[in-house]
Amino acid sequence: MGQKTHPLGFRIGITEGWRSRWYAPKSLYGEFLVEDQGIRRYVERRLNQQPPYAAVSKIEIERTRNEVKVILHTARPGLVIGPKGSEVDKLKEELESRIERKISLNIVEIRSPDLNARLVAEALAEQLKKRGGFRRLMKQRAEGCMAAGARGVKITCAGRLGGAEMARRETKLMGSIPLHTLQAHVDYAMAPSFTKYGVIGVKVWVYQGRYGEEVEGVARPRGDRPRGKRG
Repeated sequence: MGQKTHPLGFRIGITEGWRSRWYAPKSLYGEFLVEDQGIRRYVERRLNQQPPYAAVSKIEIERTRNEVKVILHTARPGLVIGPKGSEVDKLKEELESRIERKISLNIVEIRSPDLNARLVAEALAEQLKKRGGFRRLMKQRAEGCMAAGARGVKITCAGRLGGAEMARRETKLMGSIPLHTLQAHVDYAMAPSFTKYGVIGVKVWVYQGRYGEEVEGVARPRGDRPRGKRG
């Protein structure tokens, strides 16, 4: 049964925090939920699926009585911020016009993209789209994760690999992936690769060590104002 559990959903509320942090009465809950989903989809389409490809891996949303705070975790903060902050101001205006609320944007830099499962999965999916050899690419990505300090990595590709007539699944495993241990910091992501001969699904698990023992210096806050330490 443990094989089917999503590593993030398994840990939320125990060792992982929620991606949306706010409280609303019953009459407004649905409206806020739809707004959150709209913000995530728009940022994903605007920054990840078209130039400048800013490698945004996580979007966190916090709400106060007067404003919505959007925290973007990205490996390329310079592309999100733009020259003299022009791009981040433009994105802020576009989001405000969509939801008609005051928005505060905060950019957090991901210092080690090779330890971020979302970025690894999307990079691998993009390379598969360019018809790269899947075994070589999976091995390169797994070795890159281990070299960056990961304790373990597992990469799975499923679909018409190499253009074969029959779909199959290939897995590359290095190190250890303790899926049942709640204190183990396991990052997980899935990304589709839309190739000419069909869709290939890419799944990545990255084990960074137990909580509090991970590789130091993974993220650094940047943006219009620094984030305070959360308890």
